[in-house]
Amino acid sequence: MLTYIYVIAITAEAMSGALAAGRRRMDMFGVGLIAFVTALGGGTVRDMVLGNYPITWTQHPPYIYLTILAGLFTMAVARYMHHLHKIFLVLDAMGLIAFTVIGCNVALRLDYSLPVVIMAGMMTGIFGGILRDILCNRVPVVLQHELYASVSLVVAILYLSMLALDINHDLNLLISFGLGLAMRLAAIRWSWSLPVFHYAPGRWKD
Repeated sequence: MLTYIYVIAITAEAMSGALAAGRRRMDMFGVGLIAFVTALGGGTVRDMVLGNYPITWTQHPPYIYLTILAGLFTMAVARYMHHLHKIFLVLDAMGLIAFTVIGCNVALRLDYSLPVVIMAGMMTGIFGGILRDILCNRVPVVLQHELYASVSLVVAILYLSMLALDINHDLNLLISFGLGLAMRLAAIRWSWSLPVFHYAPGRWKD
């Protein structure tokens, strides 16, 4: 099940990257590149940090074709994308959760300690979006608006806790996805976010 969700997730992430590239008026090469980085960047950074070589997508060329083609396909159907906004929000939330769980499993397989496992899950979940926004010259959205990275953190902790309790893995995935999806969609619906730190020295001058 996780593999199917992963494929759906990288497709959705690639399309979101293409839309971000379109907002910056990039050419076809730029669109394809941003789509690829958005979809697979989180896993790439995770593998590099953890020393997990060869990097995952280098062993699965279809992922490269899928993400770049999804980006180029987005160019062709861009005029209709606003009709699919709500579907994209759900797919993006599912992708965040799937990437987080996959990242945790990679770090567990490499026998890293619990804090590293959690960070590996979060890194996989959010770094594609961070790289997308950096390349598009904007402050990463995942660190500014509704709960996003926090959802990844909660999912990682919940998933690992149930693993430690030896709960059936399918049930673990179901609960982790259910809670994570509900939390992310509720954050969007009611604009839940963490307190924002605004540092402006002039505010405290005598």
